[in-house]
Amino acid sequence: MTLASYPFVVPNHLHAFLPAEIRSNKREAVKLLVQNRRTGNVHHDTFENLSSYLEKGDVLILNNSRTIPAVIFTTNHIEVRLARKRSSDIWDVLYLHQIEIGDTLTFTNDVKATVIDKCSKTPLISLRFSIAGNAFYNFLYTHGIPIHYEYLQDHWPLQAFQTVYSSVPGSIEMPSAGRALSWRMLADLQKKGVEIGFVYLHTGLSYFENDHWPDPIFQPEPFHVPTETVELIHLAKNRNSRIIAVGTTVVRALESAVDTQHILQPTTGETTLHIKPNSSLYVVDGLLTGFHEPEASHLDMLSAFIDQKNLLAAYEEAIRQGYLWHEFGDMNLLLPMEN
Repeated sequence: MTLASYPFVVPNHLHAFLPAEIRSNKREAVKLLVQNRRTGNVHHDTFENLSSYLEKGDVLILNNSRTIPAVIFTTNHIEVRLARKRSSDIWDVLYLHQIEIGDTLTFTNDVKATVIDKCSKTPLISLRFSIAGNAFYNFLYTHGIPIHYEYLQDHWPLQAFQTVYSSVPGSIEMPSAGRALSWRMLADLQKKGVEIGFVYLHTGLSYFENDHWPDPIFQPEPFHVPTETVELIHLAKNRNSRIIAVGTTVVRALESAVDTQHILQPTTGETTLHIKPNSSLYVVDGLLTGFHEPEASHLDMLSAFIDQKNLLAAYEEAIRQGYLWHEFGDMNLLLPMEN
């Protein structure tokens, strides 16, 4: 059985086009669909009751990558969407117009970028900018805007695309699974005895437009799993506590940091790991994530956590119950539970 055998369609009215704090005055005001990894049983709740499903000793791992304003415009108003940083002055970008190697794009403040390569496996091109390092980021934060997809009602400021705990700039799109977490919720979880650790994985583009989604194999993403997080997880594993990833990015980072003996190690690098239904999970026991489109590779990963039939049944239930999709939407917790 494959996911393609069970297609589903997200109705237009279930695309979350407003942030939760605009809809309901606070980030936490989203719904939570909880699914037991062992049985497939589904429970409907509110996200503010997340702590009800976590136990003392559980470890919650967060991606503290911070979203950058990844869209810039040429002087003739053509959009350039950053996709991946290759060096201090070279970026892979999405440019949906005819262009050839050697052509030059011109931006505000006489910033220029020359096409130096065209990717064979993706629609991306590589640009060498005339500025680099801090000068490039100053330009980007002055003139860039966050990526805006058609389901969003308005253009929201960059802060709307950050988690409250983000601290390491680099993600093209927000690692959105943790968006609904507030400082109050995190503090309450710690009071309960839930431990919190951090990794970062800087996300690339999730959509190339024109019904074209990236293959993770051809989209390396930089990540870092620090020593203190590895030690936290090892201690938890020794006492049989659960490791719960907040977001598919955290799963990819942690599982990419496993050595040949299946032991988690402090790691910095890039990953092209594509977790599929038959993939082994050596670190992560549970996953808190949003709801993903039927074409997204994220669903392959979710099928490594739970039987595909149960996963698709839960998604169909989410549609019936009016759960919202995308970065401003509702949440899905996949967790091994006794019942």
